[in-house]
Amino acid sequence: MWLRRLTTDRIARRSAASADAPLAVVANIDQALRITALNDAAARLRLSVGMALADARAMYPALPVAQADPEADARLLAAIAEWCDRYTPLVGLSPPDGLLLDITGCVHLFHGETALCRDLVRRFAMQGFSVRVAVADTVGSAWGVARYGNDVVVVPGGQREALAPLPLAALRLASGTIDALAQVGLKRVADVLDKPRAPLAARFGVEFLRCLDRALGREDESIMPRLPIPAAIAERRFPEPIAREDDVLGTIEQIAHDLRELLERRGEGARLIQLALFRADGQVHRLEIGTAAPLRDPARIRRLFTDRLAALGEACDPGFGYDMVRLSALVTERTDPPQTGFACSDAEDDAELAHLVDRLGARFGLRRVTRLEPQDTHIPEFAVMAVPAHAPRAPHAPTEQADYHHDSLAPPRPVRLFERPEPVDVTALVPDGPPLRFRWRHVLHEVARAEGPERIAMEWWHDAEGAPLTRDYFRVEDHGGMRAWLYREGLYGSEVARPRWFLHGLFA
Repeated sequence: MWLRRLTTDRIARRSAASADAPLAVVANIDQALRITALNDAAARLRLSVGMALADARAMYPALPVAQADPEADARLLAAIAEWCDRYTPLVGLSPPDGLLLDITGCVHLFHGETALCRDLVRRFAMQGFSVRVAVADTVGSAWGVARYGNDVVVVPGGQREALAPLPLAALRLASGTIDALAQVGLKRVADVLDKPRAPLAARFGVEFLRCLDRALGREDESIMPRLPIPAAIAERRFPEPIAREDDVLGTIEQIAHDLRELLERRGEGARLIQLALFRADGQVHRLEIGTAAPLRDPARIRRLFTDRLAALGEACDPGFGYDMVRLSALVTERTDPPQTGFACSDAEDDAELAHLVDRLGARFGLRRVTRLEPQDTHIPEFAVMAVPAHAPRAPHAPTEQADYHHDSLAPPRPVRLFERPEPVDVTALVPDGPPLRFRWRHVLHEVARAEGPERIAMEWWHDAEGAPLTRDYFRVEDHGGMRAWLYREGLYGSEVARPRWFLHGLFA
């Protein structure tokens, strides 16, 4: 798709200028103001891109001029690409004024390629854009025909016939290569199709032949989509836009049934679901929800997006309504049907907890709800890490934190573990005896019972600064009933440093 007058159309939409009034866009190039874009009215005055503004003003002194803004053009092109997702999820940018759409498998939704192109051109014309489109087997052929040809749909395998009468610029060649070819009388694609390849490569470079091969389909060329390709997609289109929230939520539940069928065939559930609401005026709202467990239940999906829409409020304004709604499973995870019993099982409790996490994430944001994920280390402060609750679990991680404690042969850990161990003054039997008393936060505690030591060795790669490599942990209880987790860092008699004592946590 080629937006012929992207820059001037953007300015005309903003200023509501008449399409019959000429307009030129200029930029400072080589220390001179030169024309970089024209509308159709200015082009009919025999002005051209690259002409100096002084020459154009000499011909038409009253010529209206606007300053070029490449960043605004890029933002507009990205917004148009966002809107084109209604035709296919595979939309790529072709700067500065083109888009590439892979419509494979999507044309049946529009009753054929010609009807799709007609609908696209009509919708853009209603929004004030002048576009040309072409459909072909290759990216290069579609690019060239859209800009220099008259066909809309190139028949399969017809790239050679469609490109032959076009100028060599249709092959996406550099301007210097086009000028060099013109000097030897080669001006159209037909002039080079049957020429010997070796002399052409030697004189004009290998890239020239690559452009030709890509256009003819001899070399593969893929589209780089702007957005990640979803694992599964379900959508609904409406002849008349819908705006009521109940209608939107009802549509979400309906297409969630289609999404569930797709995921069930693959034995997967969604961990990250995106809702795309396409407004009739071209704006697109995208909402995402994460799940604590693989999900494909339509009713739960609806409830989560109900919470999400309630949290957004007026930020998700329907405007004149939505003419298309799409659900996409961006991240999926393997899920098997649960084994059910005769009575209420733990699986049901897990499902309720997962649903609670999902609703909290939809209401407050995905990263504000976290869970503790066990890590592959013996160091207590690094043994668990807070991760977003919707993030997939590591393959080695246990499914339940309780299982981690009950099945492990390691001694129990404190309920409250300090983020940083706090230094304490300890009186203990040397060299390996338990603490007899310790002072913590200016309070002296006499030890009534002690258990230990439990020796934990640090990883060798953490010893770059010569820190002690061993810790001896003791579980102690004072006469007041407080139970603490103390450790001695280092060993008596070691030449590295004098041992120090720290309090790392408190038991319940």
